[in-house]
Amino acid sequence: MGSFDYNAEAELFPTRSRASRRQPMGYKRFDHAVDAIRYAIEDLPAEYLAGAYLEVNEERFDGEEIRRLYEATDYPLERADTPATQPKPIDAKRVRWQSS
Repeated sequence: MGSFDYNAEAELFPTRSRASRRQPMGYKRFDHAVDAIRYAIEDLPAEYLAGAYLEVNEERFDGEEIRRLYEATDYPLERADTPATQPKPIDAKRVRWQSS
């Protein structure tokens, strides 16, 4: 991907998942691409990331490329332990077991 300017302005265009009944996520503008990438990976539901794209310096990045930018060694922010796009661990205390 070459060098990427994480400090450049960015626009995030998430798409609405057809399978989701959630409210559609709309266009967002960010002062820094790093904040857009963090939002896309850590806060955006996985079904929206699949069809989303990020535009930085007139270049577009799809959901997979956004993930690569987040996972790159030169990503300047600390990463979350469990991004929104990965399955959350099951809380055994909240699970109710049914006996047959």
